[in-house]
Amino acid sequence: MFSPAHIARFNNLETPFYYYDLNLLQQTLNACKDAAAEYNYHVHYALKANFNPKVLQAVQAVGFGADCVSGNEVLAAVEHGFENNKIVFAGVGKSDREINAALDANIYCFNVESVQELEVINELAAAKGKTARVAIRINPNVDAHTHHYITTGLEENKFGINTWQLDDVIGTLKACPNLEFTGIHFHVGSQITNLDVFKKLCTRVNELHDWFDQQQMPIKVLNVGGGLGVDYYNPDTNALADFKSYFKIFKDNLTVKAGQEVHFELGRVLVAQCASLISRVLYVKNGQKKNFLILDAGMTELIRPMLYQAYHHLQNISKQSEQSATVNYDVVGPICESTDCFRTDVALPESFRGDLIAIRTAGAYGEVMASGYNLRTRVQSIYSEQEQLQSI
Repeated sequence: MFSPAHIARFNNLETPFYYYDLNLLQQTLNACKDAAAEYNYHVHYALKANFNPKVLQAVQAVGFGADCVSGNEVLAAVEHGFENNKIVFAGVGKSDREINAALDANIYCFNVESVQELEVINELAAAKGKTARVAIRINPNVDAHTHHYITTGLEENKFGINTWQLDDVIGTLKACPNLEFTGIHFHVGSQITNLDVFKKLCTRVNELHDWFDQQQMPIKVLNVGGGLGVDYYNPDTNALADFKSYFKIFKDNLTVKAGQEVHFELGRVLVAQCASLISRVLYVKNGQKKNFLILDAGMTELIRPMLYQAYHHLQNISKQSEQSATVNYDVVGPICESTDCFRTDVALPESFRGDLIAIRTAGAYGEVMASGYNLRTRVQSIYSEQEQLQSI
């Protein structure tokens, strides 16, 4: 991914920083758009993955909608030109202020996660003389086989409505004149690489689809969420996800009736590979049992390895063209926490103070989760100049 021209440019910049490959971002968005268009599927981008302005501009330009989980994400989507009728608002704890802001923005739909939330949205919509479109987020009790911190579709998760509550949901919908039922919504987890999980999801969606039909509650939208994962281990070899196989799973296994729409909420898979966190070695500590590379980036810039034990591929990009012996290092940050460690026992070319380290696949849940802990300065984002990099 990184050419000598990249390295020369990076050496003149203050580290750490996020580097965005806008060409790769565009290729990913185009691949997803083309694969979804084959079946007339609707894609909403999950803003929580990355709301960098240039990322949002690129996503909006290909015509995707916006999947938001806070009132400020709704406002950001509106400000960046996403069409109001393509904005959906999910989240287990929407405040009155956030709901009112979304009503004022005339968004397409609220993905509702409790019976009480239905009542609150109905009351707030009535006060404005509006009708709010709602979809019911249901826990399908499908195991995503991913990290337990990012599994969201089991009955013990805080998200969504369990199937045994659906009778109450139907009763509440019928009693709320300022709500318009549009469909059902699911999301089983994130970073899913086993496509069989989505087959199981389709089976549950079909069953619940039939149940709503039996209750004479017609469905316009089947929102199957997102969750498609990326290859953190081979970011160059597998820079683009297999969108064709992903969407075909739903084409082959999901029952869709005439006039219905199928919606997806994709985040990580669209943006993860387009960004790397570029850091510099501050110090090398050689011990009897451990060698440490101490970087100028830490958990304040990328918390995923510390929060989820997530893997990120590490490269000493200052040594790309050299055939030097490798050394095993614990690669750590400067934060005053023992958990501030990107990876342990990583084989890297022998490294020295000032070497540049690229922490790959950092475009999702990287910059957006950065913090000012230890009074750290928020790092800048650097972007590829598309016209120049095409010729590098």
